[in-house]
Amino acid sequence: MRDFFTGVRLFGRGLGILLRSPRLLLIGMLPAALTTVLLAGGMIALVYWIGDLTALITPFADEWAEVWRIAMRVAAGVALVGVALVLGLTGFTALALAIGGPFYEHIAEKVEDDLGGPPSGEDLSWWWLLWVGLRDGVVLMLRSLLFTLPLSVAGFIPVVGQTVVPVLMALVTAWFFALELVAVSFYRRGMDLKQRRELLGERRSLALGLGLPASLLCAVPLLAIVVMPVAFVGGVLVSAEVLRSTDTAAVGS
Repeated sequence: MRDFFTGVRLFGRGLGILLRSPRLLLIGMLPAALTTVLLAGGMIALVYWIGDLTALITPFADEWAEVWRIAMRVAAGVALVGVALVLGLTGFTALALAIGGPFYEHIAEKVEDDLGGPPSGEDLSWWWLLWVGLRDGVVLMLRSLLFTLPLSVAGFIPVVGQTVVPVLMALVTAWFFALELVAVSFYRRGMDLKQRRELLGERRSLALGLGLPASLLCAVPLLAIVVMPVAFVGGVLVSAEVLRSTDTAAVGS
């Protein structure tokens, strides 16, 4: 639990850093605002067409009694929206980081300079950040489906589906959210998604301490515009913590 609260503290510290540097906050808000508009449009379209979509995926309910048919399609609609929200949160970070690659790299550089700088900061082009960010984002979204789809199905189980499943869904979302938030810091050190996942996995509670408040707050559409740069700076701080621990362990061995 200590690591978890350290992650929460670093998220809060990210807010403090940006409040002392409003310019960095504004820089981080620009790509987050554009991404919010794009994803909000997609979510509005999903809600608008939800009736047709639920009918499409539940043709077996066509001959059921009306009350059961409606109940099944309402449940299917809730599951669709739930999966869309999880994918949207994961995709939000990936898309915002891809669109605003140079902006977030600039923020990471400034924050890491204050921390003493990375061991070997690399200059990353926007096109490279766009390509790698989208590629890794798609990989993480597909991985998240391995958890969110079974959990969505489990959501139909009485009691468990309304208590345990939402908690597990929030933790899964937080984990993948944290993996996205630390991406730029790892890219600047020449480290790929596999290395990022392995190193952060060794401090999973720390990652969840960052990802849980960030993902829950980013679920509020307009609030996400401000939360995203704050969470990103928190990701830079978490990356520094994880990599410092790794370097210390390497020296000790």
